[in-house]
Amino acid sequence: MAPLELNALIAALPEHENGWGPPASVESALNEVPYAPYSKGDKLGRMADWTSEGGKDGRDQRGGRQGYNRNYRDQQVYGAGTSSLFSYQHAEDEASFSVVDNQRTSTKTRTGFTGRMTFRGRGRGGAGGARGGRGGAADRSGGAFQRAGDRSGRDQGRFDNRGGRGGRGRRFGWKDYDKPQRNRDASVVVKPEWKMLEEIDFNRLAKLNLETDEGEDVDNYGFLYYYDRGYDKPAGTKPAERKLVVQDRVVFNPTTTEDPVIQQLAEKDEATIFATDSVLSMLMCAPRSVYPWDIVIVREGKKLFFDKREGSQLDFVSVNENAADPPLETSEGNKDSINAPHALSMEATFINQNFAIQTVNEESKYDFEHPNPFYNEEDTEPLGSKAYKYRRFDLSLNEEEPVHLIVRTELDAVMKTPNGEDTFLTVKALNEFDGRAQGSGGALDWRAKLSSQRGAVVATEMKNNSCKLARWTAQAILARADLMKLGFVSRANPKDNNRHVILGVVGYKPREFANQMNLNLSNGWGIVRTIVDMCMHMPEGKYVLVKDPNRPVLRLYEVPADTFEEAEDGKAAGGDDN
Repeated sequence: MAPLELNALIAALPEHENGWGPPASVESALNEVPYAPYSKGDKLGRMADWTSEGGKDGRDQRGGRQGYNRNYRDQQVYGAGTSSLFSYQHAEDEASFSVVDNQRTSTKTRTGFTGRMTFRGRGRGGAGGARGGRGGAADRSGGAFQRAGDRSGRDQGRFDNRGGRGGRGRRFGWKDYDKPQRNRDASVVVKPEWKMLEEIDFNRLAKLNLETDEGEDVDNYGFLYYYDRGYDKPAGTKPAERKLVVQDRVVFNPTTTEDPVIQQLAEKDEATIFATDSVLSMLMCAPRSVYPWDIVIVREGKKLFFDKREGSQLDFVSVNENAADPPLETSEGNKDSINAPHALSMEATFINQNFAIQTVNEESKYDFEHPNPFYNEEDTEPLGSKAYKYRRFDLSLNEEEPVHLIVRTELDAVMKTPNGEDTFLTVKALNEFDGRAQGSGGALDWRAKLSSQRGAVVATEMKNNSCKLARWTAQAILARADLMKLGFVSRANPKDNNRHVILGVVGYKPREFANQMNLNLSNGWGIVRTIVDMCMHMPEGKYVLVKDPNRPVLRLYEVPADTFEEAEDGKAAGGDDN
């Protein structure tokens, strides 16, 4: 700066009568100018050193303690490294830029294979010997994809915790690239006039707990035939195979509000909550469910009725609902219509109804105190073996506010013990459709493995049908059945869903089977009590508890009183969308 310019700048500065320097009230001409602190020992040449080489983004890369060494011994710690204020800031990080090789590769490789990707159970992920995860992809085509796969495999192995050690990329399952997104439809159409009151996540439901007693019998209805022990022969052998025959018998399963016995018990104030074992078991095992479902809840005064609508999913038996890759709908790409979820559910329901009737001997009969309450003398079809036990459970938290539940449970057969005592059974059937079809869940061949590896077969069914087996076990415990018979029914021909054979029957005690499945009934009662308390705080009316079709969430809706009731045209006012 020239002396004349410096003198002019000094003359322009106002005088400060009480001190040195310009007064504080005067605005500085150097506002908005970056300031670098300095020490009196600093050289003026180092105040803003434009000649020194900075690191990336202008940062100094001298190392620890501000990089002090003999080359920078003149630089004091105070104010060191502040030259970054004057450095150029890059708008983008050029280190993240990479070049993609889009060169066309030949379909013929050195090994002679055509250009294709092969997905294996334990394959190689990328080139250069980089091992893939379980089910990793091996590209035999070489070229650009192979080199890109090698690079991406290293990157994913570094940043993705599923990739394992270096060189391992994303873990692919069997034909994971070809799996469509599962967007299931809801079991019921949610109308615009429905008001959502609560949304409950399954994680919250799994933490609930309520201890209850074993319940007491209120009334018993119906009759039972004795179980045919001939079906308990060693399973899996040719002589034990029996054809499943269509049985001309009628079995009633009315909903809660249509049950005349429950209506009488409600008028007598025998309990506060009323339900059937089908509805109650679904609610108790809700955290295991995957497929959508819904339950209708009606509050009349201080009473609650857990109901189901006409055509509800609760009336049908699911197949491989909990498998890692459950069956696909036809609209989702399943080429076998007989192995679609809806077709398998109808088949399993048909098998269970006929299996329970076929496995009893109608020559001997056990009558309960009252006859079947749903049978009309005008019906011409004979009744099937079925008993209805109305049992009461105490869900009270304290003596001041008693809460009791009455549930209608069902029994399928009776059997004599070696001591001559009668034991009551529930009879259910697992079904095998096609081990090679999509959605089979890796099930073993029952004809080959049922006799020698029965435990493995049952364990696989527990994994693929966790919700279904848990519901059956809960129903047996609610009915206080002594034994639960599980039949293994397979198709006579995997491509024909109309003809079936019985391969064998296995008996379990319900409590022991629940322990094997890790089924906690106290958690189920906690879920029931939570939903009851939720509805008791609502005004009188009708509510619908809906399982989200694609998420583990329950939603409680308040609906109009005429929802699901028959309209004049014969269709439901708010029915199923299937």
